[in-house]
Amino acid sequence: MADNSILTSTTGRTSLADSSIFDCKVTEISKENEFIGSASYVEEEMPQIETRMILVQEAGKQEELIKALKEIKVPFVKMESLEEFEGLDSPEFENVFIVTDFQDSVFNELYKMDYRIVGPPVILNCAQKGEPLPFSCRPLYCTSMMNLVLCFTGFRKKEELVRLVTLVHHMGGVIRKDFNSKVTHLVANCTQGEKFRIAVSLGTPIMKSEWIYKAWERRNEQDFSASVDDFKNEFKVPPFQDCILSFLGFSDEEKNNMEEMTKMQGGNCLPVGDERCTHLVVEENIVKELPFEPSKKLYVVKQEWFWGSIQMDARAGETMYLYEKADTPELKKSVSLLSLNTPNSNRKRRRLKETLAQLSRETDLSPFPPQTPKSCTKSSKNSTPVPSKQSARWQVAKELYQTESNYVNILATIIQLFQVPLEEEGQRGGPILAPEEIKTIFGSIPDIFDVHMKIKDDLEDLIVNWDESKSIGDIFLKYSKDLVKTYPPFVNFFEMSKETIIKCEKQKPRFHAFLKINQAKPECGRQSLVELLIRPVQRLPSVALLLNDLRKHTAEENPDKSTLEKAIGSLKEVMTHINEDKRKTEAQKQIFDVVYEVDGCPANLLSSHRSLVQRVETISLGEHPCDRGEQVTLFLFNDCLEIARKRHKVIGTFRSPPGHTRPPASLKHVHLMPLSQIKKVLDIRETEDCHNAFALLVRPPTERANVLLSFQMTSEELLKENWLKMLCRHVANTICKADAENLIYSADPESFEVNTKDMDSTLSRASRAIKKTSKKVTRAFSFSKTPKRALRRALMTSQSSVEGRSPSSNDKHVMSRLSSTSSLAGIPSPSLISLPSFFERRSHTLSRSTTHLI
Repeated sequence: MADNSILTSTTGRTSLADSSIFDCKVTEISKENEFIGSASYVEEEMPQIETRMILVQEAGKQEELIKALKEIKVPFVKMESLEEFEGLDSPEFENVFIVTDFQDSVFNELYKMDYRIVGPPVILNCAQKGEPLPFSCRPLYCTSMMNLVLCFTGFRKKEELVRLVTLVHHMGGVIRKDFNSKVTHLVANCTQGEKFRIAVSLGTPIMKSEWIYKAWERRNEQDFSASVDDFKNEFKVPPFQDCILSFLGFSDEEKNNMEEMTKMQGGNCLPVGDERCTHLVVEENIVKELPFEPSKKLYVVKQEWFWGSIQMDARAGETMYLYEKADTPELKKSVSLLSLNTPNSNRKRRRLKETLAQLSRETDLSPFPPQTPKSCTKSSKNSTPVPSKQSARWQVAKELYQTESNYVNILATIIQLFQVPLEEEGQRGGPILAPEEIKTIFGSIPDIFDVHMKIKDDLEDLIVNWDESKSIGDIFLKYSKDLVKTYPPFVNFFEMSKETIIKCEKQKPRFHAFLKINQAKPECGRQSLVELLIRPVQRLPSVALLLNDLRKHTAEENPDKSTLEKAIGSLKEVMTHINEDKRKTEAQKQIFDVVYEVDGCPANLLSSHRSLVQRVETISLGEHPCDRGEQVTLFLFNDCLEIARKRHKVIGTFRSPPGHTRPPASLKHVHLMPLSQIKKVLDIRETEDCHNAFALLVRPPTERANVLLSFQMTSEELLKENWLKMLCRHVANTICKADAENLIYSADPESFEVNTKDMDSTLSRASRAIKKTSKKVTRAFSFSKTPKRALRRALMTSQSSVEGRSPSSNDKHVMSRLSSTSSLAGIPSPSLISLPSFFERRSHTLSRSTTHLI
């Protein structure tokens, strides 16, 4: 029987009254009576209609529900069966049935009779918030999907689709058959089709069907919403769902990383060539030809598709990233085209000079990248004029301008490719990084960019209208305060910026994919964001070195001489503001070890910004910088290259003083060369007569000709390929260029007359030993090695023996010999001659014979 005892009556409309229903009734009665009048008169004549809640079966036993209805004074009645409703039906009430089970027979009967049905969560939610009962022409159990518009794709079973649609309606959601801009979520059973592609392009969340089922399981939770990110993100369709990937052309480390990422993003992996694979991801910069003919069903895509899918959190369209095999791939120009096959030595030398001349011309080309972001830079003026006589000061000034321009372009790349996209609103899949993370990573990079844009423009004006009296120091003095303001905040917190990048890359796959995509772009030169962001840390010391070099090549009477000293001082002042704790103690210790090991090592090698990168043992293959067959050690620093040869034992060496435990220096300093002087790195191809050989094309600022230095690596623990890449990377960093790969040229050994065939032969070793021994003997018996003290003693003895009388002819002969000996003592040893003067002396000889100079 109906429980009428707890029926509560109220006057007027309750807070749960459905306004839409009330207005609908008003309109219907007005039409039936065909009454035209004011709305107030209609309300007076029309009987009041109240919303009455009917608690069906189990709903009437829920104390919390009954308590909520009593608190808000809503009339309600309990009902056990449909037969009881016949006596309860009344035109005075708009009946709303509260049913706890939307699958039992009572619910089905009420649904067939088109009654309004709600679940207990709807009443509890409206009572808690004081909101009117939401109108729905379908049964509404809860409001966890209220205001969501869903569209379905990929479901072939009609029963499953009907079930999902019904549950969405029960939770207040709306269904659309066709996908449009109003759809808030796409529920997909596959990662293909038109709807899927449109959803990806619009950034619409793509959900699994489990999202609906799990939301329905939580239908009785108060204040639960299926659109909350924490819940919704668990059921997003991963980018590689239904995909089986294989990878071609990647290193083992990269391949393992990409396979792990594939599984994290819902996909599977199989070896290359497996017929079950749906996608073949190719490293397009390495793979020039596929090892098999792909089937029509297999997508052969570039790696950008892989990382792009992860970044946008959805499978990207394959058509934009298809790998296409080039019929005539544009490979690097090989110097082997200029190989010398003629036995005529004169023709060989001429062609060799032409080869180096071509490399020299390519070296002198503008280092600017082909494109620069328009919003960050303005167009350069006319090309830099070349004076008829290139002074050393002009060459250093030109290098300063070029490195400044390259540095500005790198800052523009950081801002345009990384910072701006991360800060953009409305990113697909939501923001990649939080605002505070972006601020920590980039810091004052935009401010540094603005300052250097001004410096670059002023340098450009000076170079275009070059005159020896122009002041370069004034430019840096002009912006010294801006440098002090912008650099310390970034450099001091660079380690924090680096750690933030590493942490976010590990924890956020979308950020990792974002970095991978941009790293592959030519503007980055395959450098990571951390490698690009270290440039501001290195820039000021590099500028200070260039200004110091410029000061050396500036005449004393030039007014810019003193100005440059002030500019160098201002830069040092900026660097003193940078936290001293950022210096790497271990790197400094390594530099001290090099100084102690190399006899005659320049003192200016010791610098706070310098660090040792790699040590390589080699053998000289040419005339420079040491004789052929000499053992040469190369110390690569981040901005320079120390060249030292193995020290020969000196006859009659004095013993170390007591207590001196450090062993004597095993190497002899030859030359400390800035990396900016290296114009090309030649990778000499492996042949039967040539192994582990490479060469450097060097251009000292005081020389007009390029010099070729050739070596053979003897270090077994370091591969030649890795060494050359490492060297080119630091050369590119020094001259502020991103495309380090363009510094490497592949060359045939015949083109440069380089061979290592006789380096290890017994006869060759004996010949070199004889040559070295003859040099030692010559130096041992040379008067130039006679100590000054012995010469002075001999001179005094001669003078005392002839005191009081005029010297004889024999005495005059002795005095003349001692005088000439004394003058010889001031002549430096050939091994101590600096590299530029050594090249200059050699150039006159080698120009008439086998030369390596242009």
